Amino acid sequence: MDQPVATIIDTERCIGCGECVRVCPKETISMQADKAVVTGAESMLCGHCQAACPVDAISVGGLSTDTTTFDTFETSNRWIAQGDCDTGRLVNLMRSRRSCRNYDERNVEIAKLQDLVKIGVSAPSGTNSQAWTFTLLPTRAATLFLGQTIGDFFRKLNRRAANPFLRHFLAMLGKKELRHYHRDRYRTVKAKLQEWDDSGKDCLFWGAPAVIVIATKPEAACPKEDAAMAAQNILLGAHCMGLGTCVIGYAAAAMNAEPSIQGRIQIPAHETIQVVITVGYPNETYERPAGRLPVLMRTFTT
Repeated sequence: MDQPVATIIDTERCIGCGECVRVCPKETISMQADKAVVTGAESMLCGHCQAACPVDAISVGGLSTDTTTFDTFETSNRWIAQGDCDTGRLVNLMRSRRSCRNYDERNVEIAKLQDLVKIGVSAPSGTNSQAWTFTLLPTRAATLFLGQTIGDFFRKLNRRAANPFLRHFLAMLGKKELRHYHRDRYRTVKAKLQEWDDSGKDCLFWGAPAVIVIATKPEAACPKEDAAMAAQNILLGAHCMGLGTCVIGYAAAAMNAEPSIQGRIQIPAHETIQVVITVGYPNETYERPAGRLPVLMRTFTT
């Protein structure tokens, strides 16, 4: 997404190497008299030029350092070059992450949840729009409030889905969603709601003490993809921090179907809910990574 140019080049420090020009995706910078100069009228605020400059002669206004400073762990500001990392260990981390559905009663420190958001926003986004938002529900009470609100939505939906005349009538109008829901989801949801009523078992958030809701603003270029990539960063970061996570698709679906739900946790109506993630200290362990289903892989050559 194009932004006003906020790039500043210190011409006294610039050595004229041209690296900033090579990496700029909007051609905002050009070379004049062996110096880099801002000549374009548009910018993505990606920071490529600042990151590439070997003499630190470039700054980009509007880029916050808050998202690169963490409270619960230390990190380095050194760029890791392609190939300069342990691929095997990275893959082992990705394979070791599992969806967690058993949590102990400890609350997750707010600083850890905030650091997870900072980890999330290191993901790429379409046209570097970074038009995402993150809403933290840091307590079991807040998480349970959202869960009960979503539960009420599914109770209402199940009452509608149980009516065969309504399903048939809507299908005749070309609106087959209720029929498909009754066929695919109704019985499972009914059983889980009954279990919640009978035993108090949280069958939506699995007893997690915290939730992170990722939403996107209207200006996001690739909203679903942006949120998914940020979510994956959060899932992997949480694993490294000793936390368990689970993506709750039912919660995101309910919040999209009934926009008033997001208002109850103070998410503005113009934002679109994309991903809901439970976070907590896991009360489960594993011995080894699991396999995956066979993958369909194609190779095309000319």
